[in-house]
Amino acid sequence: MAILSEAATEVLIPLAAVVGLAFAIVQWVLVSRVKLLPSAGGGRGARDKDGFGDSLIEQEEGLNDHNTVLKCAEIQNAIAEGATSFLFTEYQYVGIFMSIFAVVIFLFLGSVEGFSTKNHPCTYSKDKECKPALFNALFSTVSFLLGAITSVVSGFLGMKIATYANARTTLEARKGVGKAFITAFRSGAVMGFLLASNGLLVLYITINLFKLYYGDDWEGLFESITGYGLGGSSMALFGRVGGGIYTKAADVGADLVGKVERNIPEDDPRNPAVIADNVGDNVGDIAGMGSDLFGSYAESSCAALVVASISSFGVNHDFTGMCYPLLVSSVGIIVCLITTLFATDFFEIKGVKEIEPTLKKQLIISTVLMTVGIALISWLALPAKFTIFNFGEQKEVSNWGLFFCVAIGLWAGLIIGYVTEYYTSNAYSPVQDVADACRTGAATNVIFGLALGYKSVIIPIFAIAVGIYVSFTIAAMYGIAVAALGMLSTIATGLSIDAYGPISDNAGGIAEMAGMSHRIRERTDALDAAGNTTAAIGKGFAIGSAALVSLALFGAFVSRAGVKVVDVLSPKVIIGLIVGAMLPYWFSAMTMKSVGSAALKMVEEVRRQFNTIPGLMEGTGKPDYANCVKISTDASIKEMIPPGALVMLTPLIVGTFFGVQTLSGVLAGALVSGVQVAISASNTGGAWDNAKKYIEAGASEHARSLGPKGSDCHKAAVIGDTIGDPLKDTSGPSLNILIKLMAVESLVFAPFFATHGGLLFKLF
Repeated sequence: MAILSEAATEVLIPLAAVVGLAFAIVQWVLVSRVKLLPSAGGGRGARDKDGFGDSLIEQEEGLNDHNTVLKCAEIQNAIAEGATSFLFTEYQYVGIFMSIFAVVIFLFLGSVEGFSTKNHPCTYSKDKECKPALFNALFSTVSFLLGAITSVVSGFLGMKIATYANARTTLEARKGVGKAFITAFRSGAVMGFLLASNGLLVLYITINLFKLYYGDDWEGLFESITGYGLGGSSMALFGRVGGGIYTKAADVGADLVGKVERNIPEDDPRNPAVIADNVGDNVGDIAGMGSDLFGSYAESSCAALVVASISSFGVNHDFTGMCYPLLVSSVGIIVCLITTLFATDFFEIKGVKEIEPTLKKQLIISTVLMTVGIALISWLALPAKFTIFNFGEQKEVSNWGLFFCVAIGLWAGLIIGYVTEYYTSNAYSPVQDVADACRTGAATNVIFGLALGYKSVIIPIFAIAVGIYVSFTIAAMYGIAVAALGMLSTIATGLSIDAYGPISDNAGGIAEMAGMSHRIRERTDALDAAGNTTAAIGKGFAIGSAALVSLALFGAFVSRAGVKVVDVLSPKVIIGLIVGAMLPYWFSAMTMKSVGSAALKMVEEVRRQFNTIPGLMEGTGKPDYANCVKISTDASIKEMIPPGALVMLTPLIVGTFFGVQTLSGVLAGALVSGVQVAISASNTGGAWDNAKKYIEAGASEHARSLGPKGSDCHKAAVIGDTIGDPLKDTSGPSLNILIKLMAVESLVFAPFFATHGGLLFKLF
């Protein structure tokens, strides 16, 4: 027996979630103390809240403080309105899709037993009775909708907080880089903790409510819970693709006309696409990223729960052991809470050089503390010996074995994060080499960048491979599922660091548009450059965890569909493998082309405004920002449907017409090729972006020899950055959703495919 009683488990999990939510609210209150109103002190060095007489830069330079604050507030409102209206439009379309898909889930799963309302023998324990398939269909549909709603809420709240904090970060930058950092980081933490706690709480409550109906039928209970992961991920797909197309269409349009043709700086208020660009950061990098990581979290929990329900935990109704995945996440929330305090309260950032190390320390501190936390919870919540379902047999595992599985996932995540950072940060030679290649023009820059992306795949793949081998050897598919959970256990810290990036980026944009001094822009740029690297680390985590999650879901699917062995030499499997490996390319082609065509419209509109609005270049005319926002919105809503349909329909079509063997091949193929394409795309784009920033910042002798802004070298770097935009913010991050979503969808529909699938092969 485990040391932790069932009653203690019932209290611990919701308690951790509530503490996380409370912490998020506290951080939000602290951010809201920065007022977006002109200070009462006017031009005299107003004493700031710590009681130190920080004389603000604006006052030293004798600029009018009052107008600056009002201008920041005005720009912030424009960005927030644009982001909110886009998300509402997106959710209307996605809502229709979700409703239709919910009906599909109900009809497909209900038809497994011909819509009968009688109990039937369980799939794995034939001597036991399980609840009717019709009710499984109903509960799967409900959990699908719950997952989708939680995912939407997570993304939307994240966006609201980011647009609330961006101008506040700009204003704090007047007092120093440390103050600005804390505001941006706290706002990121609000999103991180809201999302981690929400995901855990909703999942936990759902399990307990479903238990009222299912009683002792845990197999049916946790099978219907998989809908939660499917809902979370399908929303994430549209959020990621739609948001990615939006943000990159605006970004590419603003950069090509503004920087390359008109030679005006980034985020210059004369550029008509500038508001759309800043809105894009929030809908793509914040709302999209939030939904994406929520999806990963929901799926890895569901995969672990499904496998556990047919292992000794489920068979013996050991609730504490069953909830081990949720307990790991609960410990994660508490660990991340302590970690966050290291950045905001225990140490203060004094200079620009300390920003990136502080963010990186967050990863290390959370990983080390989490390792201790996992050891503790494995000892308390698990019996010394138990059995895990392993393709028809039960495999004996010890509690320390599971500890190693989770810890391996956790540390593999850290390795992937650090390798990503090495290849995308301009502090190291790979990005500096790419910047150096700009001497001879854009072509060599592109060649070096592509090579860097391909090379950056090597170590993460080895890390994932070792993680898979060790965790599978110890605890079969359950080991892989908890390794994925281990990688995501510090999701609150990961998301805080991730959301910090776009908030700082927006802060820099607002400083430029409000015409604040050069020194403030330097500070926000330093925050933004660190944020860029950490965003790349976040994407690395998301892709690594997607690989593990998808493999765990694949294992659960194969077990549920009754596939004894996936034989690579069988023609049914091999055609699936080849087609599956092609899917990431088809999907990337769709998303890249969507960004390209949307950017084309944006470039034409920006050029038109520069040519027709009198006095725009001189700063006397006012650009039409709303038109550019509309172009981005329309393009992304229209263009997100085909890639979304490709991912959602593939498993249904393959499973129904070609059967579970071919579908297993498709899932394996998509996983193997998708991970490589995703890592290389994200890192190539990140490297080009930071090579451009390296030249712009001119911090070293080498960088100054390539600059200044506007030089041929810089223009070549901007072209590389523009090519990398759709790679790193649209195709790359969406691919990890493709691999997970197809796997979780196959798992949800597995009962249907096992009963009625493979129509074509039955005919011939």
